[in-house]
Formats: sequence, structure tokens, C-alpha cells
Amino acid sequence: MDRVIITAPAKINLHLAIGARRADGYHDVETVFQALRIADLVDVRLADRLSLTCSPEMGLAETENLAYRAAEALGQRLGRDPDVSISIRKVLPAGAGLGGGSADAAAVLAGMAILWGIDPADPLLVSVAADLGADVPFFLLGGAGLYTGRGDEFVRALPHVSVPVALVKPPEPVSTAQAYAAFDRLPLAPMSDISVLAEALASGDPAAVARATFNNMTQASIDVVPSVGEALALCQSITGVLGSMVAGSGSAVCAFCESDEVAKRVADAASRLGWWSAPTRTSSHGVISIGRDAS
Repeated sequence: MDRVIITAPAKINLHLAIGARRADGYHDVETVFQALRIADLVDVRLADRLSLTCSPEMGLAETENLAYRAAEALGQRLGRDPDVSISIRKVLPAGAGLGGGSADAAAVLAGMAILWGIDPADPLLVSVAADLGADVPFFLLGGAGLYTGRGDEFVRALPHVSVPVALVKPPEPVSTAQAYAAFDRLPLAPMSDISVLAEALASGDPAAVARATFNNMTQASIDVVPSVGEALALCQSITGVLGSMVAGSGSAVCAFCESDEVAKRVADAASRLGWWSAPTRTSSHGVISIGRDAS
């Protein structure tokens, strides 16, 4: 193979419980990542040197892009030049809490593994992914999974429930650093027992899943970008929405819907406000190859 095309899916956090700030500056995190069908497309080709292009451009130098750094990191681990050309077609907005940059990085690792003949189950890929960011390893697996530590320690897979969702993002992004700073200024929010969500996923009932979602970063996100609260209110105002929550630290929010038609109505309502929006569904996949070419 000299070329592969990999999907890089969005994620949401069905459960996000942030603990108090630790002495090392990090927070304890208990979270359930859930992959979505909506995805960037990452084209990885063998080349004479490492390069990266992104459409539309993200305002980053190529060397600052996490996908570029992923190629560098895998090359360093294997002691070989990361001579690949990376082209990313961005669908997922930045500053949304949907994990787009991390998914792109995971897609590059998966694509290079195919091109270089590395077993996709090789623990090396997860190790490199973990060095790049707490949520990067998740995108190599996808589906629904419980993570602890800084959100980077895989505990177990959870049942996948197919649910129509609508993503809505106000124009302003939420900086993760600002969200955590706002979180630290608030009284420590109460936690939710993860078993409630685990039981809802096991039941296979989308309404039960929507009721069991939890994110104690919500108020911090609204404090940083007040329109996050407006997006939540918009979602909840539409008949057929089972529940809504902030996607990670925002600024995107996710509406869990009774049907694909309801998800489209939510997205259309947000679009009329000039906001980015998209109907999609939960997914059982992480990054996957959708095309390969041989020279």
C-alpha cells in the first residue's frame, strides 16, 4: 500500500466527572467516551518527506498540528523517517470539545501502521497515542469506553447503543485551559455514580442513556462562553429531544434525539442562527480505513 484514507470520528463524553485539582496540576477524571459517525477524513500517503495540509486551514503551522506530531512520534519510536504526506479534510470544528485534533492524530497513527505493516493491535500505537494526548488512545478503539486517570487510562469497554444525536456549536470556542480554570473557581460539583450510565447502556434504551448522562464541567463551560447555555436551551426546546449535554468542555453541545428526523430539526434550528451544527449518530467504531491504493 502507498496510500490509505482513514476516518477520524468525533467523540462526546457521556459521563465526565472531574475531581479536584491535584498537586501535579492535573485533575482526576472519570469519563465515558462515545464515538460518533461524523468524522474528518485523513489521507496518508508514502512520500519523500513529512508534510501536512488541512482543508479548510486551521490557522496552525503544520508542525503545530497534532496529526503532524503523531507522525513524528511514531517515526521516532521506530527509528525511521516519517516520510508521509498527510491531507486532512476537516469536518469537525476546533474548540468544540469533540476531539477532532486527537482523532486526526489517531488516524495518522492508524494510517502509518497500515503503510508500514504494523499490526493495528500492537500496543506501541496506544503508547504513542497516550504520549500525544489523554483522549488520543480512545480513537484507536472507538465505541463506548470508561477511562480514568487523566482520562487516558482505559478501564473497560461499555455496550454501544445507537442513538440519533444533533451537535450544535455556538461561534465562540471554549479553551480547555480556561474551562478548567473556571472549574477550579467553582465549588467542587457533586459526582454521579458511573453505574447509572453503565446500566442505561446495558439496557439499550436511548432515553435511559440520555437521562443518565453527566458532565460536571457544564457550569464552567457556560461561565467561559455563555452561549453554551443558549445552545443547551435551544436543544431542549425542540420536541423529541430526550436530553442534552455539553460535549466535553464545550463549546459544542449534544442533543440525544428520538429519531434522525428530530436530530435534523435540531441541527436546522441551530443553522438558522448561524451556528455550526450537524445531525449524526453514535458509532461503535474508532478510526477506520475506508480506502487503500497500491502502487
